[in-house]
Amino acid sequence: MVYGLAAIDPSGRIADRAITRALGWGPGTRLHIREGSGVIVVRLDRQGVFTVTGQGHLHLPAAVRHWCGLTAGDRVLLAANPADGLLVVHPPAALDAMVVAAHADLLGGGQA
Repeated sequence: MVYGLAAIDPSGRIADRAITRALGWGPGTRLHIREGSGVIVVRLDRQGVFTVTGQGHLHLPAAVRHWCGLTAGDRVLLAANPADGLLVVHPPAALDAMVVAAHADLLGGGQA
C-alpha cells in the first residue's frame, strides 16, 4: 500500500502525483470512479469515462464529491494498492467513523 494526504482543490482535483505515479497512472489514463460506503473507489478501466489530467492530477467528479460531502480545501487520505490498480479516497467523515470505531474497540466500547 502507498498512502498520501491531499487537499481537494476548488475544481475537485487531487494533486498528489506520488500516488498516481505509484499506481502507474499517467496523463490520459482511463479510470472508473464510484462512491461506496462513504469512500471513493478509483480503478484503472480502459473503458472508463474519467481520466488523469494532463498535469497528472486525479479529478473527482462533482456528483461523487457531493455524495461524500467534499468541498474545496478538504483533506483526504489516499490509500493506493498498486498491485491491484486501486485507489481508495477516504473523506473526513469516513476517517471520523473509522477512528471512532477503532477507539471504541481499543477502549472496550466506552467513550474516549
